[in-house]
Amino acid sequence: MTKIAFVGLGNMGGPMAANLVKAGHEVRGFDLSEASVKAAAETGVKAAGALAEAVRDAECVITMLPKGQHVTAVWTDLTTLIPEGTLVIDCSTIDVESARKAHELADVMNCISLDAPVSGGTGGAAAGTLTFMVGGSEKAFALGKPILEAMGKKIVHCGDAGAGQAAKICNNMILGISMIGVCEAFGLAEKLGLSHQALFDVASTSSGQCWSLTTYCPVPGPVPTSPANSDYKPGFAAALMLKDLTLSQEAARQSGAATPLGAHAAELYAEFERTGHGADDFSAIIQMLREKAGRTS
Repeated sequence: MTKIAFVGLGNMGGPMAANLVKAGHEVRGFDLSEASVKAAAETGVKAAGALAEAVRDAECVITMLPKGQHVTAVWTDLTTLIPEGTLVIDCSTIDVESARKAHELADVMNCISLDAPVSGGTGGAAAGTLTFMVGGSEKAFALGKPILEAMGKKIVHCGDAGAGQAAKICNNMILGISMIGVCEAFGLAEKLGLSHQALFDVASTSSGQCWSLTTYCPVPGPVPTSPANSDYKPGFAAALMLKDLTLSQEAARQSGAATPLGAHAAELYAEFERTGHGADDFSAIIQMLREKAGRTS
């Protein structure tokens, strides 16, 4: 059993902390939202009223926060709250620069650190089947892997500090681009009189096969578990896709990479959010593409 402090108990952090409890760890959680703390307490997480209370006596601190500025602010506070040798893991999806700054703060504390963003959405968080993309030293990865395994099914060491975040934004840029491509293909098929099922049966076993099609099909019917079958209730909200695409474009500008499709995908999701659909599943962008073609149903 490891004593773990979990900071950030929202839609992802709450169920992740609950799975740590199920695995036998002692988890103390903190969040600015009292409702989130209360919900986590119902799963066995010990509620803390402040960050200092949450991290007291913790052997490992995990953060799951919205933005890089939140992560670096919390990790800065940790410099006066936790002892040397504490394992600190950030599971947020943030920019690579902030992730590396967090590692630098851990170095100042003489603590062991990992950036470990996740893929799998709220469903994966609840089921304990997340994929973790991990950046940090071999030593840190060896220490952190058993803890991450309580929350995920695949733990990948991507490299040194910041490599986990780099892998996450590259992966999600692929996801955003591919979802738009799949949506466009279904829109074209509709115009040509081709049924959704016919296109799915061909593309899912041909060169057009991809996760956005076979697991997360943006039209109802072919994949019964996709959000398209539940009025696009989000498994992964469009606003979060926009966040990740924005991070990818910031990284592209800073590194000098050419990502024209990533840039256009970010523009389309920004437009989708502006029209009030940020809370919809990201596959619902097919509706906006239909409207652009003059078809609303």
